[in-house]
Amino acid sequence: MSGTSRPRSSRARPFLIAAALLFLVLFLVVPMGVVFASAFGKGIGWYLRSIRNPETLHALRLTLAVVAFALPINVAFGVAAAWALARFRFPGRSLILTCLDLPFTVSPVVAGMIFIILCGSNNALGGWFAAHGVKIIFALPGIVLATLFVTSSYVARELIPLLEAQGRDEEEAALSLGASGWQMFRRVALPNMRWGLLYGVVLLNARAMGEFGAVSVVSGHIRGRTNTLPLQVEILYNEYDFAGAFAVASLLALLAVATLIAKSVVEHWSARRGAPVAPAPMATAAVRRMAE
Repeated sequence: MSGTSRPRSSRARPFLIAAALLFLVLFLVVPMGVVFASAFGKGIGWYLRSIRNPETLHALRLTLAVVAFALPINVAFGVAAAWALARFRFPGRSLILTCLDLPFTVSPVVAGMIFIILCGSNNALGGWFAAHGVKIIFALPGIVLATLFVTSSYVARELIPLLEAQGRDEEEAALSLGASGWQMFRRVALPNMRWGLLYGVVLLNARAMGEFGAVSVVSGHIRGRTNTLPLQVEILYNEYDFAGAFAVASLLALLAVATLIAKSVVEHWSARRGAPVAPAPMATAAVRRMAE
């Protein structure tokens, strides 16, 4: 049986490889090529003027600022949540695990509407902040909150399977030798999870930069003030400035490529060091969202 199945698989291999390459070319290489070809369609001078546009530069700075806020908060939350869920059994654990899937199942537009309902100036919470001079909706805080919601589960979902697969033997050994809880976490647990953590950070960064739906709802599309790069692409495209829209989209595409390179580096380093990285089925969707 094995002697006959091996030749068949060998004959099928070239067709499977060709099908995979054809799919990648049609759905990845060609669209990316179209983006850059359209971005440079009017020449390098037009391209540079498009990306140097004050509104585009503000959108880039705002996008990076949102990532700077969302990244450390969700990394801290993800590590804490993964540690609690992977190392302890307590009432309500299954409910928390289910809640971690909400950002993947709830539409980002619905998430944006939730924050408008909760933090709008006509509501009690939003009104209290407004009375103290803090504007949430149609401002940076609302964009950060929406981004925090849609990216909240990436790090935790990367670390939970990794921690469960590693077990607790090394950590219990460290505690039995007299290490404190913080020493055990810093010197044993954190080094063991560092590659999975870095992988989750890469995915979180990709989603935060490319988020459109939730940010579109809470931002108000105020030009030069609350537009991130994806929103700036939409505005330019709706105004029939196709070359400008593709120029800004090329910035997102370059960020997507940088994210893929970072992902490959993490996988390469983890393989060389023998540290497994938890599988991440969300990676493709996240990069695709950023490149759109």
